[in-house]
Amino acid sequence: MKVYSPEQLERLISHQPRVRLISAPTPLYPLKNLAAELGLKEILVKRDDLTGLALGGNKSRKLEFILADALRQEADTIITWGSLQSNWCLQTAAAARKCGLKPVLVLFKTYDLQQIDQGNVLLEKLLGAEIQLRETEKKGKSPDQAQAFRLLEEAAQVERRKGHKPYLVAVGGSACGGHLEKPLGALAYVLSLLETYRQTAASGPPDYLVVASGSGGTQAGLLVGARALGLETKIIGICVSDKKEEFLPVVRQIALDLVEFLGLDLTLENSDIILLDDYLGAGYGQVTAEVSSVIRLLLQKEALVLDPVYTSKAMLGLVDLARKKYFRPGDRVLFLHTGGLPALFAFPDRLLLKCA
Repeated sequence: MKVYSPEQLERLISHQPRVRLISAPTPLYPLKNLAAELGLKEILVKRDDLTGLALGGNKSRKLEFILADALRQEADTIITWGSLQSNWCLQTAAAARKCGLKPVLVLFKTYDLQQIDQGNVLLEKLLGAEIQLRETEKKGKSPDQAQAFRLLEEAAQVERRKGHKPYLVAVGGSACGGHLEKPLGALAYVLSLLETYRQTAASGPPDYLVVASGSGGTQAGLLVGARALGLETKIIGICVSDKKEEFLPVVRQIALDLVEFLGLDLTLENSDIILLDDYLGAGYGQVTAEVSSVIRLLLQKEALVLDPVYTSKAMLGLVDLARKKYFRPGDRVLFLHTGGLPALFAFPDRLLLKCA
């Protein structure tokens, strides 16, 4: 298995078309108060909630490559799907508008909201996105991808009859499917890992990197990047939607597709993919007392705002692992903040109720 230099990895990626949408590098700094409370040497936060596109988020990195691919295919419409407060859908709508394309969003009611036009949905409507609401068979659970693509294809047929050329892409821009033929979302997080590697050059790479894992592309890209550089950093994905037994094959396939796409001499084992599903709670997007508690903890300790769907569950995992001595006292832990903050304003009753 070959170890690549940062320059070699960058050269492999540089040939891929890309539109510039984000402000990078995003900040990285220590959470000293939290580290002291948890008895760890250092906790760092990588602020990918500050990428800059429509209030930021990790999906903006992916969209730099995905939108370039849509433009290459001469699309004039982007069609994708997600849950009601999907940050992916907001970021996609914003990127589409910035690139002169029409956004069509199929939003699944994976959880109940008394008022829908708030948070991410409010911003999507202000962006002029076309929104189609759909029910799901089970609350707190992601829709079946095949079912979602059937609905996307129905929306695409309508757009084609209007004379448009749609580009279909899966939730999170992670798995190949629709018109996304290459793992371009995961590719973006190889670059992000390189960015983090350079930001930690003086002190050395972290021992652990903790990230919310919902569609798999971010974790897969980080894992491939770390292994290609020969780092011993363990990438811990905190499941926010699916059980690890169901989700591990998804992350693995995206990672393998990425290795093949880049032509890397790299072997990945199932043991390289660390997924923890202990923090799913009541299911995807369900705001629980634990979610509310960790949001308040980070606000009060570090003035760091977490979202209620992804980063709160990832931080729940980090805090619990630290308290259970999963990390050693001398370990350096990095938390990737993937954004999604507008969703916070869609659940005020539940968040405040849990505070009482």
